[in-house]
Amino acid sequence: MAASLSGLTLGSVVVVAAIPHPPAGVPPLSAAGIAAKPCAPQDVIVVPAGSRQRYYPSSNVLETTPVTACQQAAVSADRQWLSAGIVPGGSPRVTSMATRALLDLHLSTRPNGAVIAGWQNRWEYSWPRDSSWAAVALAFTGHTGDSLRILRFLQHTQLPLGTWAARYQPDDSDPDDDGRPVELDANGWVPWAVWCWSVAESQEGENAERQLDGLWPMVRAAADAIARSLAPDGLPAASMDYWEDSVEVTLSTAAALLTGLRAAADIAGDLDHEAPAAQWARAASRLADGITAGFGRSGYHRLPYADSGDDAAVTFLGPPFADAGPAVVSAITDTERALRLPNGGMLPGSDWPGNRTTAWTAETAFFALYNAETGHEQQASQLLTWFATHTTRLGALPEKVDARGQPVSAAPLAWTDAAVLLTLVAQAHRLPVVPIPGG
Repeated sequence: MAASLSGLTLGSVVVVAAIPHPPAGVPPLSAAGIAAKPCAPQDVIVVPAGSRQRYYPSSNVLETTPVTACQQAAVSADRQWLSAGIVPGGSPRVTSMATRALLDLHLSTRPNGAVIAGWQNRWEYSWPRDSSWAAVALAFTGHTGDSLRILRFLQHTQLPLGTWAARYQPDDSDPDDDGRPVELDANGWVPWAVWCWSVAESQEGENAERQLDGLWPMVRAAADAIARSLAPDGLPAASMDYWEDSVEVTLSTAAALLTGLRAAADIAGDLDHEAPAAQWARAASRLADGITAGFGRSGYHRLPYADSGDDAAVTFLGPPFADAGPAVVSAITDTERALRLPNGGMLPGSDWPGNRTTAWTAETAFFALYNAETGHEQQASQLLTWFATHTTRLGALPEKVDARGQPVSAAPLAWTDAAVLLTLVAQAHRLPVVPIPGG
């Protein structure tokens, strides 16, 4: 170990370089990345955006001179964790990005299973949405134990009515009381994450079924809450979604809930809970019909029954969440074209109320994942190359990329890490699609 560490030459001096200011209204890059404290590896160092420090290869540990025993142990632990799973990627540059995304997710997942969305004041909370995606990415890269830990945190934080608060304090799992209402899409993402974990863990046999039994009460409460939320037209109640700007019935929430109902029905069938499986299958059919009637007439735009603008969440109606019919395929293709910016990334939507020259990386990754899942290899590879060329100095994937092509805002962002990793896994072999009950 000492020999492999000593091969790096940069010392412990932090050199802060001048970084051009982003355009007005665009948040500056908050950090170059995150690192572990060698003698307290669960403690996190937020590395300044202008830092010239580097990691020891395949680790979350910043190099210093001299190398300490704590550093050696921490680097060894990180490398062992990586080797326990897979590091997807088809080229050295993309594999390096995947390695950093995995390590950032590993460090962002706290011992209690809370996933820090981003390491700055605004995002230093645990969102059920982001956590669910992180659990799926970790499961499909071979880290099912870490995935299960996240799912248990989500189970611990579920509210009595089967829903989740918008976000949680990561240390004590209390909801963050900032006035945000319940975000109903969590009820779709969490059962999907449980279903994906169960697929990844299925080779473990009886142990996987026992663990799934333990998660069943959470899945049942979540799916029952979805079914209760459906209006006569089949669509769910109004809720704040991932845009977090208003309470409406949106495509993103409806699509997530459809995925969650189908996942819950499949889990119920596997566990021989026939009555709820049938109930949720009927609810999923109503919701699917409601989505087609309410959103399909306008080309699957953001809001139902209106020409309300494109939304990146249209990808939630395609693989790996659902098999997509011709109308959905056409809508995803049109939306990808409409939301692409000159810098190569995507806006969240054509009616996005914020800065309209800055790309959002999670939303860009939604299209990369869809393209990888549907065999559009060139498009997926182009977007993955875009990600690899727009990381921070430490290789972290940022929340946004501005008009100059510079990473800005929080870095790393857990949701982006997860979506990019899932895209890379899907390039190697398609991710499983949640089946339609009875289909």
